[in-house]
Amino acid sequence: MSLVVRTLSERVFEVVREQIVTGKLPHELPIRQDALAAELGVSKIPLREALARLEQEGLLTSQANRGYFVQPMSGRQAEEIYELRLSIEPAAAARAAIHATEADREATIAAFERLDRAAASNVAEVAMCNRDFHTAMVRPGQRLLTTQLVERLAILAERYVVAHLEPAGRDARAHLEHREMLDAWLSRDHERITSLLGAHIQATLDDLKTQFAADATS
Repeated sequence: MSLVVRTLSERVFEVVREQIVTGKLPHELPIRQDALAAELGVSKIPLREALARLEQEGLLTSQANRGYFVQPMSGRQAEEIYELRLSIEPAAAARAAIHATEADREATIAAFERLDRAAASNVAEVAMCNRDFHTAMVRPGQRLLTTQLVERLAILAERYVVAHLEPAGRDARAHLEHREMLDAWLSRDHERITSLLGAHIQATLDDLKTQFAADATS
């Protein structure tokens, strides 16, 4: 496969993932591949590659003779994702803070700054930058499997990040929490980053539980 085709497949993957994260693709209907390929101006080959990858990442599910569907969001899935993050991410970020090189620290600051700028752009950009920032705090720990798990969970959490930030004021709170976490991480304060990151993830989960419970009774 040529580099051009691989690059096109990657771009299609990014566009379709953005449509999933922002809710543009409904979960109750099968993805119309012909229509989507025409909308994106590509053939079905790179689209199929992108859809297969999105299924591997847990954002899509496939059914025999029916095609691909967006995996629906649920309070149960949110709870599983965020509880797994709680069990892995705070300790991993604390370890990474100790081992981070100057280049790692600069990369994490840059990831925070991109997230800060994205707050004024579209929600999909915010979700992606949020994932990059959280992963950047873990990557210097030099544990590949842990980093891969954190990144996979962050990808699955992107739609929930968007949902969580919808109520007014949540974006300002998230910014302050991220700033505090970054300062603790740069200070290599093992206990503080563990505490702050754990509280941040737990508070997001608590908010999401409340939102899903309210939706269920409305």
